Amino acid sequence: MTLKNRISLLVSLLFTILFGLASTLIFVLYSNFRKDEFRDRLEIKALSNIKLLVNVKEIDNQLLKMIDQNSINKLYDEKTLVFDSNYKLIYSSIDDAKIKWSIDDLKYLKKHKTFFKKQGNYEVYGVFYDTNDRDFYALISATDNFGQRRLLFLRYTLIVSYIFFTCICWVVTSITVKKLMSPLNTFHQKIKNINENNLDTRVESKSNKDEIDLIANEFNFMMDRIEISYQRQKEFTAHASHELRTPLSRITSQIENVIADTKTSNERKNFLKTILSDVNQLTELINSLLILSKIDNKKHESNEVHRMDEILFSAIENLNKSYPEFLILFEIEESDNIDTALEIKGNKNLLEIAISNVLKNACVYSDNKQAKVVISTQDNNLIISISNTGNTLNENEQKILFQPFMRGKNSKGTSGFGLGLRIVQRILTLHKATITYSIPDINTNLFQLFFHF
Repeated sequence: MTLKNRISLLVSLLFTILFGLASTLIFVLYSNFRKDEFRDRLEIKALSNIKLLVNVKEIDNQLLKMIDQNSINKLYDEKTLVFDSNYKLIYSSIDDAKIKWSIDDLKYLKKHKTFFKKQGNYEVYGVFYDTNDRDFYALISATDNFGQRRLLFLRYTLIVSYIFFTCICWVVTSITVKKLMSPLNTFHQKIKNINENNLDTRVESKSNKDEIDLIANEFNFMMDRIEISYQRQKEFTAHASHELRTPLSRITSQIENVIADTKTSNERKNFLKTILSDVNQLTELINSLLILSKIDNKKHESNEVHRMDEILFSAIENLNKSYPEFLILFEIEESDNIDTALEIKGNKNLLEIAISNVLKNACVYSDNKQAKVVISTQDNNLIISISNTGNTLNENEQKILFQPFMRGKNSKGTSGFGLGLRIVQRILTLHKATITYSIPDINTNLFQLFFHF
């Protein structure tokens, strides 16, 4: 799970839990408030009935009717019972509601003065009233329909609001976190695209100096140091390779002169030819390292348009001069946009080096010194397909095919250093192009160069 999703989930869960606890607390507090308020109402009604009985010396049916009909605090399903000090019922309201009571309840009242309990749907309140000459016990029960309806309304309101605001919280949190984390997405994309050809990439930082800006600044400082070190390494490689070329050229010339001398014996000539072959391989290696060290975006950027077929013809011609035994078959597939696709912006010399290296690689590692080149177009891409027949690479070799000094098992008995395809990849990356390797058929190697147009 990404950091963005984890933050969204944690914040949303925190709000959900807190809002759930707050809703539960509100409901419990209001439920207790309703209970206390209804108990107070029952207490007032019970005490008013007792005081009315105390102030009236004689109780009759008219008095009972007056108490029931002229009550100020009329309650729903109300039932009132009043007992004297001998636990004798002296007053009962004239409704059909019933109160379950016992002598133990009245004794409990005398000891604790009051009690409040629930009997089914009814709530019962008991109170002990002590006068100078007489004691009274009052039990009153009723149902708080109005309070229960308000409590039920509050419950549904809290549930609906909990679901509604929780959903809003999850959506808003997700959008907010996504917006806040967008600089990290940009940061990630820039880091992912960094390679040896664009070490000058930097992450833009704002002036608010938050954690993301601090990371961006430190990253930029790190890239400065890496770029400086990389440039120094490239400069050292370029200078060293350049300095090595001069003495190697002298050695080559001297060996060639000795070989050409008629006084040199055939045995010495064969020995010197072996040394000359090794010197030529060393020169080729140094030239490859020099090319790798010089490939750079800024130095080799070019907006000049060149036709890839002309570059390909030139590469084939130069390759045939050095390797006349190579045979390269050429084919262009006709399409409506082939002329437009063949026009590529870039550095002509580098593109020719890349094409030459792939062609040479195809011929050298073929079983008949032949390679086939097919130019085609597909999905706004110019595709140069170079294939040969011969031993193919296994899966592990294919994964590291474009790494420096990589040579497969099929290279046994063939001279080389494993830098040619690395140079090709670097040049194509510079031109925003790609190269792939595949095995379309048995003992068939296929390299495809993709140029977007």
